[in-house]
Amino acid sequence: MTDKIATARPRAQWPVPAALIALSLVPVLAGGIRMAELTGGAEITPDNARFFASPVPVVLHIITVTLYSVLGAFQFVPRLRRRRSWHRVAGRVLAPCGLVAALSGLWMSFFYALPESDGALVAAFRLVFGTAMVVAIVLGLAAIRRRDFARHRAWMIRGYAIGLGAGTQALTHAPYFALVGTPDEFAKGLLMGAGWVINVVVAEWIIRRSS
Repeated sequence: MTDKIATARPRAQWPVPAALIALSLVPVLAGGIRMAELTGGAEITPDNARFFASPVPVVLHIITVTLYSVLGAFQFVPRLRRRRSWHRVAGRVLAPCGLVAALSGLWMSFFYALPESDGALVAAFRLVFGTAMVVAIVLGLAAIRRRDFARHRAWMIRGYAIGLGAGTQALTHAPYFALVGTPDEFAKGLLMGAGWVINVVVAEWIIRRSS
């Protein structure tokens, strides 16, 4: 009986990280396709011309978001998190990746010629949540320097939730595409904003539930 409990507990720790990795699949795969375009000499079109003209920001964004999303999911495994060596080493990778992902996303929002379908509302949401992600990670790092573990955990969860926004946005867009069709500029902004808001709300629920 004891052996069964011991083997069941480790398995019970994996549904959350598995779900987070699954949520990351759509943006990670999309990033992989974009990287293949850039490195494979794909035809330049109006949709991808900005990436070929200035590839460094998008390449940095894809690499760091992928690492941040996938590696960050393992920080939600209690058994791994309790291993200080693992948590520290992973954190030293995750924090820079999160900052580069957020800052490169902000750079692209400001300096790339974005598609007309994005519009002002999408740009505003990207500015707000990209900045919030940077602030959350910086505050999380400041908290751990003070050895305030509770605040560190809370801010890092918030930053990670924002970083996973693209995965949730795929879920908010899917029903709209199925029921209505291609969203217009305003609807796209609302659907993208909803993805970030959902993640932040869930993050706050997790923080308060575990405090």
